[in-house]
Amino acid sequence: MNNRVKWGVLGVANIAVKKVIPAMQRGEWSEISAIASRDLAKAQHASQQLGIPRAYGSYEELLSDPDIEAVYNPLPNHLHVEWTIKAAAAGKHVLCEKPIALTVAEALPLLSVRDRTGLKIEEAFMVRTNPQWIKTLSLIREDRVGEVQSVMGYFSYNNRDVQNIRNKRELGGGGLMDIGCYLIYFSRLIFNTEPTRVVSLIQSDAETRTDVLTSALMDFPTGQSIFTCSTRLTPYQRIQIIGDRGRIEVQIPVNAPPDQPCRVFLDDGSDISGRSIEVLEFAPCDQYTVQGDLFSQSIREDTEPPIPLEESIKNMAVIEAIFRSASSGKWEAPLQNRER
Repeated sequence: MNNRVKWGVLGVANIAVKKVIPAMQRGEWSEISAIASRDLAKAQHASQQLGIPRAYGSYEELLSDPDIEAVYNPLPNHLHVEWTIKAAAAGKHVLCEKPIALTVAEALPLLSVRDRTGLKIEEAFMVRTNPQWIKTLSLIREDRVGEVQSVMGYFSYNNRDVQNIRNKRELGGGGLMDIGCYLIYFSRLIFNTEPTRVVSLIQSDAETRTDVLTSALMDFPTGQSIFTCSTRLTPYQRIQIIGDRGRIEVQIPVNAPPDQPCRVFLDDGSDISGRSIEVLEFAPCDQYTVQGDLFSQSIREDTEPPIPLEESIKNMAVIEAIFRSASSGKWEAPLQNRER
């Protein structure tokens, strides 16, 4: 395709250099044309390593490049809003890593920027457009497991490096922002509505002051969702979706490997040992390639991106409520529909 969207990347974060950029370079709609770092040598090294034509020693230089149409923002969490707004002010569409912001109040100005400029701004929840999740949500809507009333999620990894950005509270680190956000997002997708209230327990690290073990219960109008996320336990992830006539299990709900099939298990409950389970296998695909191409396609065709900005702000509202509940020891309601 000779009508690819020309992208610039802000920063040389690992997720960008190791996962997202190579994946987008394999896409049909996206072309990585420039990369920037506050350290020019780092930008040049990444550009040489990845075959990116231009390297800049500042983010401002990249944003002033008239060739760049869209920006991928994988900067540290506390810089997401600032540089998303600056990119939009420079006339660039923005795909921003999650979380879109650190608070609802911080995220709300993005709505005004999007509406004023007409540019597309999306949070990079790559899971939403992965075929395994498209199929999982389809099975639920097709009533294959009956009325879903219970969702259980788990996501953990073990990172004790106090210098790692995920363990720096002032930069938006901690498990809930990094991985718990996915478990909230999945529950909202599955129930197709917002939780009315949440209650939580959070264990924080004494040195980093980040949340390292978080469990939450979310009360939805038609059911309940419970999850645990941790940054100090053995790596594991799973989603269970329980209806009154069946169950769906998503084996690797977030970090779906790009080089091997994904599996979703559909169980009608007729054999508790699992012999009745139907295994749905999905051909290998890189969800970062899919994400980049669909966002680029929305730019070229002037359609809505897969994840509206409003959905990201609703997700942030639940994150805030979970933090509040851990402090108050009470049920807390997400603050929705705030005035812009």
